[in-house]
Amino acid sequence: MTTNTATRTATPRVLLNKVPEVTIWFWLIKILCTTVGESFADWINMQLGVGLGMTAVIFTVVFAAVLIWQFSTSRYKPAAYWLTVVVVSVTGTLYTDILTDQLGVPLWISTSVFAVALAVVFGIWWARERTLSIHSIVSKPREAFYWLAVLVTFALGTAAGDWTLELTGWSPGVSVLLPLALIAIIVGCWRMGGNPVLAFWLAYILTRPLGANLGDWLASPKVPDKGLGLGTLVTSLIFLAAILATVVYLTMTKSDVIEGHEQRERTPKYHRKHLEWPMVGVMALAAVAAGVVLNWASAQPHANAAAEGEGPNPAANLHLSSKQALANFPAVDVRHFRTIVKGMDAALAKGDQATLNQGVNAYEKAWDDDQGKLQPLDGKAWGFIDSQNDALFTSVREKKDPTAEKAAITALLKTFG
Repeated sequence: MTTNTATRTATPRVLLNKVPEVTIWFWLIKILCTTVGESFADWINMQLGVGLGMTAVIFTVVFAAVLIWQFSTSRYKPAAYWLTVVVVSVTGTLYTDILTDQLGVPLWISTSVFAVALAVVFGIWWARERTLSIHSIVSKPREAFYWLAVLVTFALGTAAGDWTLELTGWSPGVSVLLPLALIAIIVGCWRMGGNPVLAFWLAYILTRPLGANLGDWLASPKVPDKGLGLGTLVTSLIFLAAILATVVYLTMTKSDVIEGHEQRERTPKYHRKHLEWPMVGVMALAAVAAGVVLNWASAQPHANAAAEGEGPNPAANLHLSSKQALANFPAVDVRHFRTIVKGMDAALAKGDQATLNQGVNAYEKAWDDDQGKLQPLDGKAWGFIDSQNDALFTSVREKKDPTAEKAAITALLKTFG
């Protein structure tokens, strides 16, 4: 009897899980967060006017701050957890954008690198903890592995989603269908007995391109096959409000909290060990089918990313006359750009570098603000002018060479007429 009493008093307390129960609420708010990650990252990058790299640095600091808050909690708290997911979604998107837009890394390479990085994170996590289940996030090391994996999944999902658009030329609305179909197949395999941990992480990755394409579809201008024209700011505010409302609901109801003995030796609801590998086979076949679809779509005539100005200087070797470059752009926007460029030319003639720098910043902000409207109207012309912009920014901010500055401004004046 004494032994039994000692055993009971020595029983360790139940550690509390740091992530929510995976319910329909989890997936709803996850998609909302990924949509915000795409639209809010685009809007912040344009509005801050400090460049993509500095924007990424700012959000890395913010991510570190909210992650400290999340780690400091003793149990899952909706506000801390979902704020961290929102911030990591923006940060992961920015990391991929830097590789693509600033460093010129092809999207297939970014996708491959992030996929390998995620495999390494999972490998080390499994070797140390012998579990990848989010129902077991009850220690600091496991939580660290979890958030590292989440960060990489956002970067991977961004790269894979953008690569899909580059290969296919699909509009954001159409491109939603592929990840949505794959998620449906994964859910079906899970319900039929597939491994729940594998199904969770595959679906988690795919919600990133799903949410990003949904955000692009809502924010893109109202032109045929493009979007609804809400803009990045309105789209971000709508989804942030939806996230806030959902978090408030979860905080009040606690419907997504896993506590006590519910989280110890948890038995998955639909898991059937003898069906694990057959369901893996079904998911592998779905991946092969998706690859076939992408290969077929890439072979069809379409406007690829290079033609639409994706990446650094994609149209550097393209030459368009002023008439060709401006034919499809609204006259009011062209006049605005022309006025700013003429102001830069006047500042350069006076040797007023400070005013020239201010003009360049104003021009970059105006150009970025109008990207969502102009690029769909004429991707080739947009890419041509954007390559001239790159030459301007480099000459003013890096070379600081009056001769190069003059050449870049003259080229833009020739284009804008």
